[in-house]
Amino acid sequence: MTKKYDIALLGATGLTGEAILEHLTERNFPIGKLYLLSASLSVGDEIFFRGKDVVIEDAEQFDFGRVQLALFAAGAEAAAYFAPKAVAAGCAVIDTSPQFRQDEDVPLVVTAVNRDRIPGFVARRLIACPNAASTHLLMALKPIHDAAEITRVDVVTYQAVSGTGKEAITELADQTRAIFNLTETENNVYAKRIAFNVLPQIGALQANGYSSEEMKMVDEFRKVLDVPCLAINPTTVRVPVFYGHAQAVHIETKRKLAAQTASDLLKNAPGLVVIDAQDADAGPTPLDAAGLDDVMVGRIRDAIGVSNGLNLWLVADNIRAGSALNCVKIAEILVEKYLN
Repeated sequence: MTKKYDIALLGATGLTGEAILEHLTERNFPIGKLYLLSASLSVGDEIFFRGKDVVIEDAEQFDFGRVQLALFAAGAEAAAYFAPKAVAAGCAVIDTSPQFRQDEDVPLVVTAVNRDRIPGFVARRLIACPNAASTHLLMALKPIHDAAEITRVDVVTYQAVSGTGKEAITELADQTRAIFNLTETENNVYAKRIAFNVLPQIGALQANGYSSEEMKMVDEFRKVLDVPCLAINPTTVRVPVFYGHAQAVHIETKRKLAAQTASDLLKNAPGLVVIDAQDADAGPTPLDAAGLDDVMVGRIRDAIGVSNGLNLWLVADNIRAGSALNCVKIAEILVEKYLN
């Protein structure tokens, strides 16, 4: 009989939390007792899970000693406050927020890339997940890096509003409706209107001129690939799409890797779907990726004027195929190999 584990989920009512619950159900995760936690007004609400309603409990009052594993999907502030409490109670924590990603003694894991780092969780009983855009691209770059050693990555991301949360989805919908009804739009989530627009900055600008979202990608790439000086130059853009991040990527490698060879490598990599066709309608779009767990890669081609360069395009459902799925896959490995 498969051993079952009591787990807690902090942030079950957010988009990532909802996706985690979907994956736990679809992947038949061995749950004994599930505790849904919140530090907000959703305490007392109910969520239907595996045939019954589960009441959301107050995280402040919860005894983490009742569970073996806690999944955090409530943001950095909540993680900073509750993770030490969970760990002190003997619970292992997988966090999807930025809070612990750059802590030296906390593994930053993408299961398709560096699952060998998971045993390092014992130092603090913590594992961190990268953000969705980093996770998607790292999955595509890993096979290329192993074959030819990536020396430089230039990437522009086109990120859906769901990456900001439910309020941003509502704002895009409300603004679109207002425009069609010839009424005034309101900006509450973003500084400028997102409907029928693109915003070339995600997060606050840092001293070097890059945004916080861009620097997350730099730091996360270097840590996950274990290449501290990797040249990565990101530009992150918010676009008026509900679900699905897209990325235009230019890669330079130490050893020459032809586009067809790269395509063949990616076809055999876990979690990727390669679109080979070159006709105008074949490139994957966020709509194609919506609701899927795979990262879709297309437009793989040799770079013009760069002898060891490749270009590619990728899209993925940022909620389902981002931190949520990676979090659950890490949890599966923990309960299979490392938790009693």
